[in-house]
Amino acid sequence: MPVEGLAWSTVLVRMGVALLAGCAIGWDRRRAGKPAGMRTHMLVSLGSCVLVLVPLGVGGGVDALSRTIQGIATGIGFLGAGEILHYVGRDEHKASVKGLTSAAAIWFTAALGIAAGAGLWKIVLLAVAAALLILTMIKTLDRRLARKDGEPKDGEAED
Repeated sequence: MPVEGLAWSTVLVRMGVALLAGCAIGWDRRRAGKPAGMRTHMLVSLGSCVLVLVPLGVGGGVDALSRTIQGIATGIGFLGAGEILHYVGRDEHKASVKGLTSAAAIWFTAALGIAAGAGLWKIVLLAVAAALLILTMIKTLDRRLARKDGEPKDGEAED
């Protein structure tokens, strides 16, 4: 039985892909000890997926889908902003910002949910693989380069 324009099996697969994608990114963030872990990323991805499925399910057309995606991309910034902290120590000239990568991961997870909701599972798969590569291997490279450049050690710079 269809959910208006979409078969139930299609809805279930798309929501399942969104949940798995959010889980993968959330697992990495949890492993890194970040406050937003698996549950948060899974909910962000699933929520984005559901919001995309609504105009698809009711036959809202390209304009409705476009407005939905724009709203998600803008609105998720508020959740990501909650991840960013700005510290000012004794020396006002040595402020540091933490949480930029975590905020970007939340925004990215919303994008994964959008792609999953649209049925673009190949894009989701490639994007998750690329993100996990960035969050793991590139982090190590970034730390090594920062040490060579004399930048602050991890814990004093953004993430």
